[in-house]
Amino acid sequence: MEEAFAALQQKLGYVFQDQQLILRALTHKSRAFENGPAGPSERAADNEQLEFLGDAILGFLISELLFNRHPTFPEGRLSQLKAFLVSATHLYESAQNLGLGEYLLLGRGEELSGGREKRALLADAMEAIIAAMYLDGGVEPVKQFVLTRVVGEFDEAAGEDESLVVDYKAALQELTQTLRLPPPRYITIRESGPEHRKTFTVEARVGPELAENAEGTSKKAAGQIAAQRMLECLLERFPPEDADEL
Repeated sequence: MEEAFAALQQKLGYVFQDQQLILRALTHKSRAFENGPAGPSERAADNEQLEFLGDAILGFLISELLFNRHPTFPEGRLSQLKAFLVSATHLYESAQNLGLGEYLLLGRGEELSGGREKRALLADAMEAIIAAMYLDGGVEPVKQFVLTRVVGEFDEAAGEDESLVVDYKAALQELTQTLRLPPPRYITIRESGPEHRKTFTVEARVGPELAENAEGTSKKAAGQIAAQRMLECLLERFPPEDADEL
């Protein structure tokens, strides 16, 4: 376990002085419960309270970053960007890029049910890591981590790429669940153009018959546009009043 924690800290770009903090940040409540029902003095054994703190810290840091980088943006635009960057879907992608799932400490039931790949669980773990890092080393290492691992390259194109602001993929996922349809799948069907200015074509598919294509300057952007088109397609076929009856 020590080797695994050392590998994760190398990815995080931060070594914890208090190793118990990273242990707690990675411990899901299902694992903590296996050691016996938690009493009042044992409730800190899992990462739920760290998630709460991490959510607040992340929101503040993202707000500060956007405020400083985009002084001409109106409040509504800044709020849209923040909502995307702190969303469970975006944090899930950040966690996957870190390979965070392989380091989680899960209970047997959660392990067997695929907990290492669950969106909400991984997003919560990212927030817990942020809180643990803040408690261990203060705000500066957290700022660097958020800038590198959460914001990444997204903000460089934030002023140009509206398709990344609204999370159409998450909305499409929810709609297909409501309509009891197969979950959406995304396939990159074409890449064109020179390396420094590539264009990607991504297909969003729901079941064997429904498919929508879109182009974008990144796979993420193209996928979001394809998801938006698929949403429009489904809403035409299944108006909201029909969905309510299902």
